[in-house]
Amino acid sequence: MLELTLAFLVFGLLGLVMVFLNRLLGPRRTNPTKETPFECGSPYLQKDIPPVPLPYALVALVFLLFDIEVAFFFPWALVVRTLGGPALIALAGYLAVLAAGFVYAWKKGFLEWE
Repeated sequence: MLELTLAFLVFGLLGLVMVFLNRLLGPRRTNPTKETPFECGSPYLQKDIPPVPLPYALVALVFLLFDIEVAFFFPWALVVRTLGGPALIALAGYLAVLAAGFVYAWKKGFLEWE
């Protein structure tokens, strides 16, 4: 445990030293082009940028709901034997919330492709 803590401290301090050295030794020249906002490969507020289709955004939200939330299962699988019954109850509650999100997405038509 001490080695892990020491490694975190060393790499954290190394990161702070690198940021400090960049600020100390880095160039100070600014450029008007560098200072303009730039977003998604297009200049800021360009008129001909097509809007993102809404179904794409909904699919992205459903992906976040189900794919990222499944990441909970990996740490849970590591401790389920040591925690026993409370771990199963916690998983049941978690799955109930996940199932409610799935039913909501299904009823709203987020899972239907055009």
